[in-house]
Amino acid sequence: MNEWLMDIGRFIIQMSILTILVVMVIVVVARIKSESGGRTRLRVEELNERLETRRRRLAVAATEPGGRKRLLKAFRRDDKGRSRKGRSQPEEERRTVWVLDFHGDIKATGVDRFAEEISSVIATANEEDEVVIRLESPGGLVHAYGLAAAQIDRLRDAGLRITVCVDKVAASGGYLMACAADHLRAAPFAVLGSIGVVAQLPNVHRLLKRHDIDVELLTAGEYKRTLTVFGENTEEGREKFQSDLENIHALFKRHVAERRPALDIEAASTGEVWYGRDALNKGLIDALGTSEAYLVSRMQNARVVSVRLETRHPMGAKLGMAVSKGVEGGVERVFERLDASRWEKR
Repeated sequence: MNEWLMDIGRFIIQMSILTILVVMVIVVVARIKSESGGRTRLRVEELNERLETRRRRLAVAATEPGGRKRLLKAFRRDDKGRSRKGRSQPEEERRTVWVLDFHGDIKATGVDRFAEEISSVIATANEEDEVVIRLESPGGLVHAYGLAAAQIDRLRDAGLRITVCVDKVAASGGYLMACAADHLRAAPFAVLGSIGVVAQLPNVHRLLKRHDIDVELLTAGEYKRTLTVFGENTEEGREKFQSDLENIHALFKRHVAERRPALDIEAASTGEVWYGRDALNKGLIDALGTSEAYLVSRMQNARVVSVRLETRHPMGAKLGMAVSKGVEGGVERVFERLDASRWEKR
């Protein structure tokens, strides 16, 4: 009996190892294929038509069966009237609201797609048009979000009016992006602010020293490495690292102050966060309201068009990306959760 159980155990272990190896091979191959890129397409959707279609479907569903035919005829008359009105309206008077979405992770991995979408809008939009950015991000790497904020500045340089809508969170690097707007709106309980800089890293030097393990760290340049994970950190290194953080914080404050001159930057740059209503009182935003409510209001006198660049990958690439992103996403969510725990309340 014992030998039979041991044979079963060995078989399970062998099959588990084999399965892991097969999955690893599939992931590596698919990852290589995915790095070669996929086809991209620009998805454009007129949100006015989508809202009207849904409104009509609900209206038909709520109407008695005998009256549905008359309702459908009324819809067709409305379409003909709208078509004639559109043809008679001068082209220069047809305003367009372009809608872009940015959902940022800790590395702002969507910034390349975001940049291409902005390039497409700049090449098409008129100066009278408006760009609405639905933004959601708890922040992340300084250089990544600095680049994302610079992309929004390109819209400003092109003479386009920018409205940023925050429904959930625009903190730290997310607020760095949001403050570039001409008009900044947020939902009543959206999280905003966190104008500060944070960095942390473990140091296992004492653990290595306890086990008689030496780590040689060689550098050329006085401050090539200030704090390390394995080596012994010095007070001078800590001071230099803190100085670098203070310098980044000063750049962050300057960026916000230039774009929101009415804001008391010293009072707002403590690293704290505020919810929508308090953020309005502090001057971090210009108005309260959700992105959906704002877009519906703009549909009354403008075409509202959603623009999104999508990448289409082959099935093998999708599998590899799903597995690898699952692992990467798990690690990122841990760090994001640690950072978000400062402002999340239960």
